[in-house]
Amino acid sequence: MKRTKETMTPESIVIRGGTVIDPGRFNGLADVLVQNGRVVEIGMPLLASLPEGPALRTIDATGLIVSPGFVDLHCHLREPGFEYKETIQSGAASAIAGGFTSICCMPNTQPVNDNESITDFILTKAKEAGTARVFPIGAITKKSEGEELADIGELIGAGCIAISDDGRPVMNSLVMRRAMEYAKAFGVPVVDHCEDLHLSCGGSMNEGIVSTQLGIPGIPHASEEVMVARNLSLAHLTGVHVHLAHLSTARSVELVRLAKKQGLPVSAEVCPHHFSVTEEAVRGYNSNAKMNPPLRTDPDVQALKDGLRDGTIDVIATDHAPHAIQEKQLEFDAAPFGIVGFETALPLTLRLVEEGVLSLEQALDKLAKSPANLFHLPAGSLDVGEAADVVIFDPKEEWVIDPDRFRSKSRNTPFGGWKVKGRVKQTIVGGRLVYEDR
Repeated sequence: MKRTKETMTPESIVIRGGTVIDPGRFNGLADVLVQNGRVVEIGMPLLASLPEGPALRTIDATGLIVSPGFVDLHCHLREPGFEYKETIQSGAASAIAGGFTSICCMPNTQPVNDNESITDFILTKAKEAGTARVFPIGAITKKSEGEELADIGELIGAGCIAISDDGRPVMNSLVMRRAMEYAKAFGVPVVDHCEDLHLSCGGSMNEGIVSTQLGIPGIPHASEEVMVARNLSLAHLTGVHVHLAHLSTARSVELVRLAKKQGLPVSAEVCPHHFSVTEEAVRGYNSNAKMNPPLRTDPDVQALKDGLRDGTIDVIATDHAPHAIQEKQLEFDAAPFGIVGFETALPLTLRLVEEGVLSLEQALDKLAKSPANLFHLPAGSLDVGEAADVVIFDPKEEWVIDPDRFRSKSRNTPFGGWKVKGRVKQTIVGGRLVYEDR
């Protein structure tokens, strides 16, 4: 198709000379043309003669990877109620700095996102931020107390794309069954934080040798695995899509693997921290290594990698969970669970590529295409006509993780000082350049 300078709009972007990886569709050197917020053409040398001018922004991607923007199925933006930890604006800014163009936020705000007004508030704040696309996840139960179902139909109608009481497992199996039945009727997945509170009660880290040596109450593997097994049984009973959040143990991976062989409608995620470090990171009572589920053992880490390799684990999610510095400075038992994750997810995932666990295309599938497909989000693809949500990154650039430079309001990470490879250079959302590494 012939193009002239006059046909280009101010929002036109050409990304030149990068290695375009659109998982399952395209992998090779190409130019990408974006117009009116959408991908118009991918090719080489189809775009070699495009005119320059003020109506066309040119991005030189030579030596870089051009990928669909990443999609995070699991994050915490804290607003409303905990704006001192994070706001939707600061969380979205952190997301695009990490290459995430679409993020799904959990409902454990204050008040809990268990009704239409809170969902509307989140969507309004996300629109005002004008960066990453924010998809709210509504609560399963009122106030996430696990007793009375929230108005799931109202939440879905307001814009929630899934339901979850993440951070507070639904202990009552009958309540969980009813929630699954409602979710199936509305065609949305149920996301569960798999934890038996009776088994984990009082625990602050993985139960094992390290917890014994440190004198810290432990959380046993069975606390997660019992609930994984229950949720798989309920998925079999109800036929609903159950998405299991942040798997951390080898037995959990095996249970999901068996369920998939049996054809159950189940998907699972793993977080970069769970495949990157073990319980050893807690030594020295490092509260920045305190998370729930906790860091486990080396055999668990290897099992998570195996699960990613063979497809048992579908996606990589951050579980971005910001906390204020003063909160993480409390004694280990009193410090809150959770770490920030948007801005470290890419380099930690690229370590899997270096290790041969995943190819680069497979890694990008876990970060972009598969999560978008699982939750039916309009993202994760560079196909012609799709929204131009794009991340451009240098897979070889080395840098040292410095929490003080995070775009997030919080700094709670165990990866400060790590030397890593893989840096986001530009992020485009809806055809707009919203982030550029300078």
